[in-house]
Amino acid sequence: MSKQKKLGLGALGGLVFSTNPDAIQPEPEEEMQTLAAGHQKLRVLLDKKQRAGKVVTLIDGFEGTEEDFQSLAKQIKTKCGTGGSAKDGMILIQGDYKVKIAQWLKDWGYTKTKTI
Repeated sequence: MSKQKKLGLGALGGLVFSTNPDAIQPEPEEEMQTLAAGHQKLRVLLDKKQRAGKVVTLIDGFEGTEEDFQSLAKQIKTKCGTGGSAKDGMILIQGDYKVKIAQWLKDWGYTKTKTI
């Protein structure tokens, strides 16, 4: 086996360092489209790990643009009247709102919502 394959340099074509800014072209990112609400497989669950015993409601499984993700998070936080955050593909809502959020999501067209 060659030294390049052992070191994993094959992906760059053997190029390790170059001062030429055009040497490595970044791959174009695909534009992500937001799935329709009826096709989203959202999971709603409670969690209190690493949160000093406080309960948070997690919503996971949203597939779409960051803009739509943040919009859904804001809508849920406003409806609950509580704080929370949306990052890394998960929406965290402070408190136990699992049943209410699952019902609101179903009312808003997220029919494949699952509570765990």
